[in-house]
Amino acid sequence: MEEHGEHRALVTGEGGGAAPVASGNSPGIFQGAKRLWGLAALAVAVGAGGPAAACRLALILALDVSGSVDAREYRLQLDGLAEALADPEVRSAILALSDAPVDLAVFEWSGAAFQRQIIDRTTIDGPALDAAIGRLRGWQRISAPEATGLGAALEVAAAQLADGPACWRHVVDISSDGKNNDWPSPRQVHLSGATAGLTVNALAVGLTSAATGGIPGLPELVAYLEAEVIRGADAFVETASGYEDYAEAMKRKLLRELTAGLFASSLPIPRLASAQ
Repeated sequence: MEEHGEHRALVTGEGGGAAPVASGNSPGIFQGAKRLWGLAALAVAVGAGGPAAACRLALILALDVSGSVDAREYRLQLDGLAEALADPEVRSAILALSDAPVDLAVFEWSGAAFQRQIIDRTTIDGPALDAAIGRLRGWQRISAPEATGLGAALEVAAAQLADGPACWRHVVDISSDGKNNDWPSPRQVHLSGATAGLTVNALAVGLTSAATGGIPGLPELVAYLEAEVIRGADAFVETASGYEDYAEAMKRKLLRELTAGLFASSLPIPRLASAQ
């Protein structure tokens, strides 16, 4: 299904009634994290004297569709994200706590004036996750500027997080295969305060070899993203050795984001009654 909005002004309304949405960890590690989620949810409920927070994680996925991404790579990226969300470990991690769910949104970006919403920010349950996966697999590309507007994509992601319900954690997950070459720069966006209080992680897609044809090699791209793009508590850069590796890299990244910060300092501290 093809959507025809193209500009940032349409980013929150784009989607035409979008369907609600959605180094791997071992099952043992995941089961341990699931038990921690249960304890965290209980602690918040006890401390607040009532229901837990609206959601445990608000996650915005921002996908690079600039001129360096050809038609085959575009399809690998969209299908790779769908494959990662459908992975049993990732699915279980997303749906682990129904009382403290995950909010998810997905958009694609290129130049500063192009951000196209794929999945509007939505609280995830099983059917919503299935709908998100199907939407990604059926999504079709439209013409986009060739520029790489990383900074503008960060602004849009931050605005979407600010415009939703409160969550324990707010994370921007931005994929890129190149450096910013449009305005504003990621550094300017961070200095403006737009990303204050957020965690910004990145997925670097590139070749392990040195730069060729003006395109940075993976080590150079990782260094750039670490210095200019990622910010916040426990921020990190995941790597994919080309778009063929995108699905596995995204799986690793999602599992890390879904299990991080379970007892972050931003969570309410429970007040338990003293034993009499």
